[in-house]
Amino acid sequence: MDTSAFDDLLEANRKFAESFTLSGFDGVAHAGVAIVTCMDSRIDPLGMLGLKPGDAKIFRNPGGRITPQALEALVLGVHLLGVNRILVIPHTRCAMATHTEEQLHEEVGRKAGQDASWQPFGVVEDQVEALRQDLAKVRSHPLVPDSVAVGGFVYDVDTGLLEPIG
Repeated sequence: MDTSAFDDLLEANRKFAESFTLSGFDGVAHAGVAIVTCMDSRIDPLGMLGLKPGDAKIFRNPGGRITPQALEALVLGVHLLGVNRILVIPHTRCAMATHTEEQLHEEVGRKAGQDASWQPFGVVEDQVEALRQDLAKVRSHPLVPDSVAVGGFVYDVDTGLLEPIG
């Protein structure tokens, strides 16, 4: 495998490893936190909550949605990794909330040079309503006990603040 496209990242990794302190870490969420958020690079899940590596389990996907994979991660986090608080955090100016499915099919198809209409993207028309539905999915899951606190928040990518959403 030619790794030259990754040379800068591998060099950064070598520097990171020089001061690596998590060797032997148990993998438990030491702050008891799990975060489901978007893959958007403007989001620093640990930093925005004052957490550090080892404090939280983080699951990221487009739009920060509660998918079957997100639920799987949350159930495992709750029962095996010390999670007792779950935050679901979509964000402002998210492509999943500012585009239609058709717009994304068109743009991706144009850039890919082929039809992309078969690929679902999971856009949301109403981000707050989608968040409320996602919270209901987590709260009603039979393997997420009522003792686990579940909160929804919208992260503002321009201010860094979280807005609580019921």
